[in-house]
Amino acid sequence: MTWLDNMWYSPSWYHWPVILILLPLTLLFGLLSWLRRVLFRLQIMLSVDIAVPVIVVGNISVGGSGKTPLVVNLANLLRQAGYHPGVLSRGYGGKNAQYPMAVQQHSDVNVVGDEAILMRQHVNCPLVVDPIRSRGAQLLVQHHKCDVIICDDGLQHYGLNRDIEIVVIDGKRRCGNQLLLPAGPLREGVWRLEKADFLVLNGGVASSGEHLMTLEAGKLINVKHPSKSLSLNDLNRPVTALAGIGNPQRFFSLLEKKQMTLKQQLSFVDHHAFSATDIPSGPVIMTEKDAVKCTQIAHDDCWYLPISARLTTQFESQLLQKLQQVVADKKTHKRK
Repeated sequence: MTWLDNMWYSPSWYHWPVILILLPLTLLFGLLSWLRRVLFRLQIMLSVDIAVPVIVVGNISVGGSGKTPLVVNLANLLRQAGYHPGVLSRGYGGKNAQYPMAVQQHSDVNVVGDEAILMRQHVNCPLVVDPIRSRGAQLLVQHHKCDVIICDDGLQHYGLNRDIEIVVIDGKRRCGNQLLLPAGPLREGVWRLEKADFLVLNGGVASSGEHLMTLEAGKLINVKHPSKSLSLNDLNRPVTALAGIGNPQRFFSLLEKKQMTLKQQLSFVDHHAFSATDIPSGPVIMTEKDAVKCTQIAHDDCWYLPISARLTTQFESQLLQKLQQVVADKKTHKRK
């Protein structure tokens, strides 16, 4: 963990002087966040209502919490339930895109972003990137005829009205020191959890009102030659673990839990633009999110570990029941 991570999630006595220095900025951040919510509540800043149900998947803290595997899981769940879902992403890390942009199998990761390409490989439904969420959602409804929208990482984007909110919580780090940025890791206070429809805990032990999500690892897939795969047990050599995600330590811990011998752990910032010099020689294991950016620069001994989310049947049934109610309410409102 970095010094900042330690200050946010496991502060010691020597962190508190820095936290106290940062508190004025935290108070300012909280004031601006509160003012923004008030402006939306008073309709001075307008939220766009979409004709179909909108499910927002997000978190109240910075860094990775497992939203993307959950979005993939939801998209597949809704398709199995008979819906025609569309996935909406900000496209973070992409450049020069003309928004809104539909993400195809051949889309350039440098244009639409790594998370969008990762989701494209696992969902069989329309996927659009647009930093203006309401505009992207309208494209999914009007041009792709989607009957439900899944918005990836849009909890604080109040410009898009939502019908169901799902907040993902890191089961190990949770809310850290429970302070807002920059003294703490939170975008909104812990009170925000009470407003959500579902709380999904990524790992750990779920408390009352929380739904446990577990991440399951698949076989290793070669980054340069995707037709090649290995089980983790087959790669019985010390490896370099590489991760440029919101919480690299979770990935490293997963590999160690799988009895992998890590000779080196390389952490990069989230959405890092990799170059060949970032990848050492010898066996390397990276996340799938990083792999989509390294296909052209990886050597023959680079592998990625695909991860899928598993949720409880109770969560799935409650979500589908809630969605059915939202659909009925929207139809009633439309008739009026």
